[in-house]
Parts: sequence; structure tokens; C-alpha cells
Amino acid sequence: VYLYRAVDKHGKTLDFMLSQRRNKPAATKFFARMLEVNGLPRKIVIDKSGANPAGIKAINKMLKGFGCPLPIEMVRRKYLNNIVEQDHRFIKRRTRPMLGFKSSKSASA
Repeated sequence: VYLYRAVDKHGKTLDFMLSQRRNKPAATKFFARMLEVNGLPRKIVIDKSGANPAGIKAINKMLKGFGCPLPIEMVRRKYLNNIVEQDHRFIKRRTRPMLGFKSSKSASA
């Protein structure tokens, strides 16, 4: 089970989602839900996953269809992603002994 998380620049968790797969539809669903709840950001810092850029591109395409003039900028910088990675430490401390979550039920618990 994969954990998608959105964290603001101060380290506060904005939204999260558990998904069976780490692919474009899952990333698109997460970003759409996150934008609906938290509004439209100017930039999003992402990791090396191929699903995240595909999801953001799909969201930008939808936004363009709704008449949004500026797309969301994707930033891939090694050290800008540290806020998210440091926040993941506490989750990884719990999941590492279990070798990750095997089902959505155990992950949600």
C-alpha cells in the first residue's frame, strides 16, 4: 500500500491518501482531492516517482480546460523535498518492522 502525502512549507500535513498502486490515476486522484480541499498552489515539490509528474500534468490539463491561465509548476530539488522526507521518518519507524503495510485495512488502522 502506498501513502501519498501533501505537506506545506512549514511541515504541516495538508492531506494524505492510501493507494493500492503508485501510478498516474492514483496520483491524479490524490492531487485533485488535495487541490479541492486546500486550493491551488503555485509550485509543488515532488520526488523521483514517475507517477507524480504524470498526475500533475493531468491536473494541469484539467485546469487548462476550466480556463486556469497558469499551470502548477513542478519542482524536483533534492533538498527542497527534505520537509516531506523528515515527516516520513515517523511513519517509516512504524512500518519498517512490519516490512510495510500488506493491506489497506492494516494501513488505515
